[in-house]
Amino acid sequence: MAARERLPPWHERMRLPNGREVLIRPIRPEDAEPIRASFGLLQPDEVRQRFLYSMKEMTPEMAERLTRINPKNEFALVAAEPLPPGEALVGAVARISVDSTGRDAEFAILVSRYVAGMGLGRYLMTRLVKWARGKGLEKVYGDVLEHNHAMLSLAQSLGFEREQQQDAPGLIRVVLDLRRRQVGPASAA
Repeated sequence: MAARERLPPWHERMRLPNGREVLIRPIRPEDAEPIRASFGLLQPDEVRQRFLYSMKEMTPEMAERLTRINPKNEFALVAAEPLPPGEALVGAVARISVDSTGRDAEFAILVSRYVAGMGLGRYLMTRLVKWARGKGLEKVYGDVLEHNHAMLSLAQSLGFEREQQQDAPGLIRVVLDLRRRQVGPASAA
């Protein structure tokens, strides 16, 4: 019987449908430069869907902020090559941050087109929700462009409800009430 590899908390290996193996793990400061360098591989529409506006590059300051989180009220995971942080290509980033109410948290997910449609977005979202539940939060929400059908469909399939944004045309807020709903399979939440 082969010994099972023991990974640190929030670390998981995942084999994608295309056969590629990724390591799901917390984001590290060393990921800043690989994330910044791979930003140019994103299509303009991918950038707009994640950041809600167009930008041509990720500044070193943005990358630094993205990868240095406050563990008291933020959590971020990456899906990366199974190489050391700083060397691994990052294919997806999922982030959640407790808002000013202290009861709710806002999420954001970016999955590169190279690994899109392989279940990473769904899996990462379930991990963010698990973290939020562990913090005793009441709601998880995110603002999604109305034409981002993939994200809206994913959110709906996980039990998120839509709220039209009166002050932000073109955006739909998706909200999951953690006091009422489980996300995905019972083992995921």
